[in-house]
Amino acid sequence: MEQQTIFKYTSKPESDKVSMRNKLPHPLCLFLLISLTLFAKSDAGSLVVYWGQNAGEGQLTKTCKTGLFHIVNIAFLSTFGNGSQPQINLAGHCSPASKGCKRLGKDIKNCQRRGIKVMLSIGGGTNTYSLSSPDDARQVADYIWDNFLGGKSNSRPFGNAILDGVDFNIESGELHYAALAYRLHDHYAGSKKKFYLTASPQCSFQNNLLHGALTTGLFDHVWIQFYNNPQCEFTSKDPTGFKSAWNQWTTSINAGKFFVGLPSSHAAARTGFVSSHALINNLLPIVRSPKYGGVMLWDRYHDLQSRYSGKISGSV
Repeated sequence: MEQQTIFKYTSKPESDKVSMRNKLPHPLCLFLLISLTLFAKSDAGSLVVYWGQNAGEGQLTKTCKTGLFHIVNIAFLSTFGNGSQPQINLAGHCSPASKGCKRLGKDIKNCQRRGIKVMLSIGGGTNTYSLSSPDDARQVADYIWDNFLGGKSNSRPFGNAILDGVDFNIESGELHYAALAYRLHDHYAGSKKKFYLTASPQCSFQNNLLHGALTTGLFDHVWIQFYNNPQCEFTSKDPTGFKSAWNQWTTSINAGKFFVGLPSSHAAARTGFVSSHALINNLLPIVRSPKYGGVMLWDRYHDLQSRYSGKISGSV
């Protein structure tokens, strides 16, 4: 039979009680601790992901249910401007021509109910968009407002779902994107709902197609593409080019927050992949500041294969 040990409670002597009181944190120390905690939280970042270019990434609702992402960019409105009829291209997800994309309206609302912002990303890597003039840009802005945001139209691709704003992912075409941004901002100003302007420029600061638009100061978030541009990508061995590009973007452009845009796997881009370990331990300490907003990932399909977002979400 095992021997039982009986514990008897005895009250602490008064001298011990005094010493315990002396170990309680001083009010000033407590204040500093709370302040440091709040400061750390103020530098906490968000995860942004692009969705829409591969049917293998699954439903939009499932992407939002993961709880990993704060913003989802639906990609892309890939045809617009220069007299063309604007069209969305969501790869194998749905066909706007057959009105099959209207069911996405329910998914968009599901995400928004979870507090996730859902943006319409315009542009992409095709050559099917351009703006021939400021008037052309304003007409495109009016179309986007009426068909995806707070306006009214009989041909809304996502039904009555109202997206949270427009993301400029411009990699080709003519300029005049400043006129597009100004017109969208004019629409936003007349609405009770908060709408956003975001942009995804290439990390090379010089000769960027979005430079004119970004100098307007109208953009809430800028997620810089640090991939497919070796001269400004991050490498642990020599982060000089990355540091220089990040500093130039964050000091030259007036925007709400800046995000580090990365591929979510080696297969997602030609160059620029950063391992989760290197991101957490080497890259993030460089960018953390009041201007830092988080990390943008291209794209959800490759993220599902690599599980990259899950590896970094607690550290971003």
